Amino acid sequence: MTTQTHAQQLANRFAKLNYNDLTPESRHAVKRLLLDYLGVALAGSQSESGVIARRFAREQGGKTGAQLIGDKARSSMATTAFANAISSHSIELDDIDVLALFHFSPPVYSSALAVADATHASGKQLIAALASGCEMMERVSRAANNSLRNRAFHTTPTCGVFGATIAASKLLKLNAAKITNALGMAGAQASGLMEMYGPSMQKRFNPGPTARNGVTAALMAQLGFTGADTIFEGERGFLKAFTDKNFPQELVKGINKPFELLIEFKPYSCARPIHNAIDCALDVRKQAGFDVNQVKSIAFTRHPDWAHYHQNKTPRTYHEAQVSLPFSVAVALLEGQALLKQYSDKNIRNAKVKHLSDITSIAVDAKLPRGVSCKMVATLKDGRTFTSQIDYPKGSIQNPMSDAELLAKFMSLASPVIGAARAASLAKSVMSVEKCPDVSALLKLAAKK
Repeated sequence: MTTQTHAQQLANRFAKLNYNDLTPESRHAVKRLLLDYLGVALAGSQSESGVIARRFAREQGGKTGAQLIGDKARSSMATTAFANAISSHSIELDDIDVLALFHFSPPVYSSALAVADATHASGKQLIAALASGCEMMERVSRAANNSLRNRAFHTTPTCGVFGATIAASKLLKLNAAKITNALGMAGAQASGLMEMYGPSMQKRFNPGPTARNGVTAALMAQLGFTGADTIFEGERGFLKAFTDKNFPQELVKGINKPFELLIEFKPYSCARPIHNAIDCALDVRKQAGFDVNQVKSIAFTRHPDWAHYHQNKTPRTYHEAQVSLPFSVAVALLEGQALLKQYSDKNIRNAKVKHLSDITSIAVDAKLPRGVSCKMVATLKDGRTFTSQIDYPKGSIQNPMSDAELLAKFMSLASPVIGAARAASLAKSVMSVEKCPDVSALLKLAAKK
C-alpha cells in the first residue's frame, strides 16, 4: 500500500468532515469567533487601511461575487477576501491562538465568508468550513513554530494560507484529490514577513494576500489545476523552506479524532503578547496606595519568546503604538483602558504617556512559565514598589471573555458602522447561524447603511 503524503491525509480528513462531526464546543467556538470577526472587521473597514482595501476591491470590479464588510459594494470572491482580511486586521482586536503566534480569523474567516456568500452556502456548511480552516492553520503552526517565527516569517499569512484554502475548498465542495492539489498551490503562495513593526500599514496588509490566495488555490483546483502533494514534507517543501527545526508529525497528529479548537480573544487594541503587560498595569493601578503621578520606574520581565519584541518607546503612529509595550502600559496606567481610542495621536503626543514610556524597562526572565508571561514592578518616588505577574491574560482559555463580554465588544465595534439595531440583529443571526439556509442573508446585515 502506498503511503499517503501529509497533504493527502489532511485532504481526506477535511473532504469528509461536516457539521455533525464537530463537537458542540467546537461549533460554539466557531460562532463566537464569527461574532468577534464581524465586529472587528466592521470597525476595521472604516480605518485608514480598511478604507484603502475596500477602495481597491471596488475598483477591481466583480459585482456578482461577494459582499465587502462595512460597504455596500461587492467584488470577486478572491478580492473580497483580500479586502475583508485587511479590514479585520486593521485595529489589533482580532483573535489569537494560545501561543500568541497567529490570528485565525483574518485569513480563514475572510476566505470562507467570501466563498460562502458567492455560493449561497448554508450556515452548517459555513461552520464546518470555518472549523476545518482553523484546524488546518493550527496544525501547520504546530509543525513549523517557533522556528518559523524566529526566522522572521509571520505565522498568520504563512500558515494561514493553508487554513484559508481548506475553508474555501470545503465551501466549493472539492473532493480529496482536488483539496490535495489546492494545498500544493497554497504552499506555493505562502508568504509574509515579520518586518512590519513600523509606522506603516505593513502589518495590516499581511492577511490580505493570504485570504485571496486561499480562495485562488481552491478555485484553480476546482478547475482542474494540479499541485504538489508533497508540499509539506518535500525536499523543497514548506517545512524545509520556512523552518530550521520542525515537527511534521503535528500535521497529522490525531487526524481521525475530534480536534479541540483553542481560540483566544482580545479585550485590548494591541498585539496580543502585550496584553499580559496591560493586565499587570491594570492590576497595579488598583492596588492600594498606588499613584501613577509618583512613579519613578517601571520594570518588566518577559519570557524569552517575546522579550525582544514590542520595545519601541517612541511610536510615531497608532500602528506603531499598537505594537509598543511601553506605550500600552502608559495609557493603561493613566486611563485604565487600552481600547482603540487610547491609541490616538493625542496620546502619542501626551507628555505623561511619553514620560511613563521612557521610564519603562524590559528584561528577560527564562523562569517565567509561559511565552507570553509578564511580571511588572512599579517603583514610586518614595521607594514603595507595586508588583504584578500575569501568565494568562484576559481573553485567554484560562481567563476567558464570556459570551456577554464578547457581545458587548461586538456591539461597541459594529454599532457605529451599521447602527445598533442592525448590529443586534446581526449578532442574533450569528449565534444561530446553523439554522441559516443562505449565509448571504446574514452578510447583508454587515453592509454599511
